[in-house]
Amino acid sequence: MTEYEAVIGIETHVELQTNSKMFCGCAVDFNAEANTVVCPVCLALPGALPVPNASAIDGILSIGAALSCELVEHSLFHRKNYFYPDLPKNYQISQYDVPLCADGHIDIVADGEPFRIGITRVHMEEDTGKSTHIGDDGRIRAASHSLLDFNRAGVPLVEIVTEPDIRTAEQARVYGAELQMIVRTLGVSDARLEEGSMRFDVNVSLRPVGQEEFGTRTEVKNVNSLRSMYRAIEFEIARQTEVLDSGGTIVQETRHWNEDSQRTTSMRSKEDSEDYRYFQEPDLLPLHIDAAWSARVYAAIPELPAIRRSRYLETGIDMVTAGVMVADAGLGELFDAAVASGADPKQAANWITGEVVANLRRTERQLADLPLSAEHLTQLDEMVSAGSLSATAAKDVLGGVMDGEGSPEQVAQSRDLLQISDTGALTTEVNTVLADNEDAVDKMRSGDMKPLGFLVGQVMKATGGKADPRMVSELIRNSVKE
Repeated sequence: MTEYEAVIGIETHVELQTNSKMFCGCAVDFNAEANTVVCPVCLALPGALPVPNASAIDGILSIGAALSCELVEHSLFHRKNYFYPDLPKNYQISQYDVPLCADGHIDIVADGEPFRIGITRVHMEEDTGKSTHIGDDGRIRAASHSLLDFNRAGVPLVEIVTEPDIRTAEQARVYGAELQMIVRTLGVSDARLEEGSMRFDVNVSLRPVGQEEFGTRTEVKNVNSLRSMYRAIEFEIARQTEVLDSGGTIVQETRHWNEDSQRTTSMRSKEDSEDYRYFQEPDLLPLHIDAAWSARVYAAIPELPAIRRSRYLETGIDMVTAGVMVADAGLGELFDAAVASGADPKQAANWITGEVVANLRRTERQLADLPLSAEHLTQLDEMVSAGSLSATAAKDVLGGVMDGEGSPEQVAQSRDLLQISDTGALTTEVNTVLADNEDAVDKMRSGDMKPLGFLVGQVMKATGGKADPRMVSELIRNSVKE
């Protein structure tokens, strides 16, 4: 039986967060009443001329720069021609052979290995209107009629196209997650998959292992979650393998991922670029990105996820913990501030990705809603280091701080969680326990250290669990040596 290799490429559509649309002054407002945020330009009325949105161009260039692309000095707009009811012009203003950004890459770690995925191009598009199909399954084939809302028509989009470098569903999933973090870090989009502001078109083909020529590809359209993308790819690989093993041929087509059945189903034959009859947009001049514009874009790029992840790993934090704080900018900022104010990096990271994240999930609050500061984490770390608070009690204290009970010191006192760290007081308790357990002391003096845990436990019991066990252990060892 032939062994196949998957060849996967991903086209990602990201909705840019701008105040106005791509080619007109209409506000971007997804909560507005249907067909109220429209004008002659986005409704394609005769004589209406487009004007590019400079803010959207900046956003696209920043994504390209973050993906190590070349920022193309002279770029062109093109018309992508096709008919669909939610496309009022019957063409979409896009870019074809001269995009804004080209020839980049993104580095990921997937399946335990570092992996580089080439970025073919990053270019602008405008969104279509929204179709609502009234019928049993909400799809056009079973609809009795359809409703059209053109509020979304003309909203600026960026399309990021990879090279066909991806080989597994896991690589695709990690790529999608990394790209989402980059876009959010740049602040150009909220990239919410569940709301459609970021979505994937996934191209999948198979070829025999060792063969250079690509197989026939299928495209799975508008996948709106990382989990769905993973499962859609796995399904397509299995489906295409079965077709080829049975002697069949793969049809070049567009397919739909059905979340309920966990299957892809055929939608239509897959178009080639020739089918869209691209030609240069006659109503728009070529776009010139001069050196000064490029310099402004690069200067505005913040610390990217890969760099932040590497910086966190250098502090001794493990990959999973670092990943949690890279994925959530707020958590990362809290960590950075805590470390800057003197907290131990590992301890701060464990509290943030453990207790803080758990509290946010349980209470359904946002990080900004918590009465928790970086200084609180530093104070908590100092209390644990000084022996006035056990590691276990520190978690309870942190919970109290997040519940608004006060500073770590105030919470520890009100909950009676402070440890006895006074050497004189502990020495008295230790001497009492040693006097009551002479057999255990004799064993330790003869070289048998097994009773140490028992003796520490007796001191902890005598102090109501408030003694610092590390200090108790040290005092017992010193007393036995005397």
